[in-house]
Amino acid sequence: MGTVITRRQTAFRLSETLLDELKIRAAQCNRSLNNYVESILAQALYGTPNADTAEAIDESRAGKYAGTLDMTDFDSFLNSIDKQ
Repeated sequence: MGTVITRRQTAFRLSETLLDELKIRAAQCNRSLNNYVESILAQALYGTPNADTAEAIDESRAGKYAGTLDMTDFDSFLNSIDKQ
């Protein structure tokens, strides 16, 4: 079984403009306003990558381990992955 998350109802005062934009974006993601805002807040609090992940992101952006994939056929593709 998964972890049970207890939620507490609360209220915030938001500008009408901000609230309207949040509703639009939640609808675009097919999510409830509550779920959308909760996910944004969680990302803001817990979205910082750990040191290993941050290093991997930097390497990826720098193209440090970039190579060429051979898409000629499946075997060539697998061989080109092994060369990376």
